[in-house]
Amino acid sequence: MAEEKFVFDSLQDCGSIKEFLESLIEGFEKHSIDLSTNGNEIHLEPQGLLNFTVKARKKGTENKISIKVSWKDAPSIQASEDAFLKVR
Repeated sequence: MAEEKFVFDSLQDCGSIKEFLESLIEGFEKHSIDLSTNGNEIHLEPQGLLNFTVKARKKGTENKISIKVSWKDAPSIQASEDAFLKVR
């Protein structure tokens, strides 16, 4: 399967970042996140348990906070005759 990749990098004020994070929260609640900019877009469907990592660093005047959320798509399971247990 081909890799899909989305990158967005810009300078934003705290209010704009807050709005983005609130939209991201809504996406997690709906299990559907669509990201797009300048013709580049990606659709994600977070489900089940997600890996969640927060890192923060302060070095002199430089500050950084990183938030990472990752998961694997669950294979869709379809019932088949072989999936049922029969007891006789």
